[in-house]
Amino acid sequence: MKRALTGGLAALSMALAGAAFAEYPEKPVSFVVPWPPGDLEDVLTRMIAEDFQAEYGVAAAVVNKPGGGGGPFPGAIEVANAPADGYTIGSFVPAVPLIGHEIDIPDLAPEKFDPIGIFLTYPFVIATNGDAPYSSMQELADYAKDNDVVLGHFGDVLTPTQVTKALSKKMGFEWGSDAAFDALDCNTLASGDADVINTTLQLILPCLDQVKVLVSITGERISKVPDTPTIGEVDPELNIALWNGLFVTKDTPQDVREKIAAVASKTVMSERAQKVAEETGAQVYWLNAEESAEVIAKDKATLGTITATLE
Repeated sequence: MKRALTGGLAALSMALAGAAFAEYPEKPVSFVVPWPPGDLEDVLTRMIAEDFQAEYGVAAAVVNKPGGGGGPFPGAIEVANAPADGYTIGSFVPAVPLIGHEIDIPDLAPEKFDPIGIFLTYPFVIATNGDAPYSSMQELADYAKDNDVVLGHFGDVLTPTQVTKALSKKMGFEWGSDAAFDALDCNTLASGDADVINTTLQLILPCLDQVKVLVSITGERISKVPDTPTIGEVDPELNIALWNGLFVTKDTPQDVREKIAAVASKTVMSERAQKVAEETGAQVYWLNAEESAEVIAKDKATLGTITATLE
């Protein structure tokens, strides 16, 4: 009996030791970005991965899985199909958690993801040449009622493009034409390829003194163009922004989520991350899981308004 009891205690001790050894994280972690390398979400997610590796002593790396703003989101599918253990983390824009499960992508339905936290608002703006005969959205609306104005954007399905088109419709004008571009920068306006562009502020910073920024598609005004109103100031019903956040699948344990959030929240408020914000006009911050869920719920309602407006 004594020998059996001793053996049982030894087995229990080994099991407990094994459980402690397996405490998250104990193997490499992947942060999946469903876009090519180099943009703001990629830069900041790489910072988070670096700090995660330093904090927990396991390899952590960004994996880029480009797939287009309107699906099929191969990066998101990879996260959705991975075990719910926190070793595959998504770094997503709104399209993935807001509409991925609604556009006939079986691997993303029903809703697969919960937010760890939102950390970035892209500095999307509507801008035009400095010599354009309009300096505000209202002046543009008045001008476009009698003149063809060409809109350039990054893709029709992207949130900033949808907001821009909904705003024009609510203001009573139509674009003469619109087209998607791979790059929307100073050259796009200078060449006359588009009269108005929906782009990110960092792409027009080199010629900022030669352009007019009519509105920012952000929650707050952009520090580099403080006199430019936000989309919510122009039309409160369209108050939405293109953000990026960290997501895991719904069955991921809470303690795992907390460990990811602990690192990410520190990273994005660090000096080097805030320098990215200062240099680009992006808004870099941390919203926790509950705050992020509130943003997502609000944005779903706003997207409903946008969809109804464009029908």
